Amino acid sequence: MTHTPATPAIAAVADAYMHAWNSRDVDAILALHSDTSTFQVHGRTPVIEGIDALRKAFHGVFELYPNFHGEARRLLLGPEHWLLDWTLHFTLNGSDPREFHCIDIVEVSPEGLVTRKDTFYDYPQAQAAMAGATS
Repeated sequence: MTHTPATPAIAAVADAYMHAWNSRDVDAILALHSDTSTFQVHGRTPVIEGIDALRKAFHGVFELYPNFHGEARRLLLGPEHWLLDWTLHFTLNGSDPREFHCIDIVEVSPEGLVTRKDTFYDYPQAQAAMAGATS
């Protein structure tokens, strides 16, 4: 197997993508996706495909996790993808901080657009956070 180093473009897309998510700007997130891009939160959603469906799903994420903020723990770059090890922080009831651990695998087209985003999360940790365990 040949290893091709990640191009700086992948790092720039990953950075812009995380910034868009942390800004909770659905239009900015979608601007980084291809028209046929897919998204799936494994264990919680089926595969979601296309900009209109992604728009609805991303708005749903921000409704489910008020004051959403992702904190990168580790970013691994490849020539056409990145893997992000991160913590999802959110608040309930306006100020009650919660968090759980996630992993994203994100594939990128040669044009620099996200074509696929798969999110995996620590299910027991997420359940505990939603039920009231604080960070």
